Amino acid sequence: MIKRIKIEAYQLGLLFENRKLVAVLQEGLHWTFGNKNLFVYDMNSAFQAPFELNILLQNQDLAAMLEVVEVADNEIVMQFVNGNFKEILVPGRYAFWKGIVKNEFTRADLSKIEITENIQVNLLEHAKMRYFTRKFIVASNDKALLFVNGTFVKELKSGTHYFWNNAITIEVKTIDIRQQQVEISGQELLTKDKAGLRINFFVRYQVVDIMKALLDNKDFEKQLYVSMQLALRAFVGRLTLDELLARKDTIAEAILGEVTTKIEDLGLTISDAGIRDVILPGDMKEIMNQVLVAEKKAQANSIMRREETAATRSLLNTAKLMEENEMLWKLKEMEYVEKIADKIGEITISGGGNVIGQLKEIFVK
Repeated sequence: MIKRIKIEAYQLGLLFENRKLVAVLQEGLHWTFGNKNLFVYDMNSAFQAPFELNILLQNQDLAAMLEVVEVADNEIVMQFVNGNFKEILVPGRYAFWKGIVKNEFTRADLSKIEITENIQVNLLEHAKMRYFTRKFIVASNDKALLFVNGTFVKELKSGTHYFWNNAITIEVKTIDIRQQQVEISGQELLTKDKAGLRINFFVRYQVVDIMKALLDNKDFEKQLYVSMQLALRAFVGRLTLDELLARKDTIAEAILGEVTTKIEDLGLTISDAGIRDVILPGDMKEIMNQVLVAEKKAQANSIMRREETAATRSLLNTAKLMEENEMLWKLKEMEYVEKIADKIGEITISGGGNVIGQLKEIFVK
């Protein structure tokens, strides 16, 4: 039986007889005899072998027209067509037609975590690549440590970091290096004189050594909280209530002096600390108010007595001067007469001249 076969441009035909490749038909008209099977391929697409590729490649004509790419386990190959990314090739064997388009291939080893291949970031963000990569973002105000299979490897700088996605465990621990604040609120404490009170205390800190904070210590924030809490409790227990209230502004400095070594071991530095509130129980507050009122009354009484004493002393000194100087006595009398005259509108005299005589006696003496 004779068959006429036409192969169009950019096509190629594979002629099989009894599952064996007997001819490679290129563009043009061809005649076949007997019972043969024809497979026609578009050379703009990847070659899909109808039978085992190794057997087909034994045909030298076909082998010369194909570019074979083998992808091993723990590998991927990125295919670029005319410079543009097209596909990810997973483990297996692939064949592509030569000469039609420009195929380029970039091989990547997935058995490691570091992406050492020259792959652009926009390709790592491609939807087809996301399955094969792991992405970690370290913010500009953070620092991070990389752990591989639980072992510390290196410190990561700010930015976006990509790693191959495989069976190796990767962990990135980040820490904020900005100034932060921890509140120690509502601490119920007893002073030396057994006065119960509550104190709200704050600490502003900053991480300066990420290795100490994350590697040498676990939950450094909790350790900072407990250290400050115990130091505050010990310090307040050494003071009476009056001493505590008197030294309120210096408590923070004293407490920080006691925990400086512990804070440095945590990889931290303290920029500021202080007491926000000292809260007394209701009965204690009432007593304190009564004491304050009594103190103010005592101060007022003391001031009044001091003023009375000063006034009496002034009168005594004036009397001594008047006793020693008769003219000063007269001047004082005239001063009082003048004050009396200011209060009197007119004087009416009746019954003789006794009043004038008496006034004359007063001012003539």
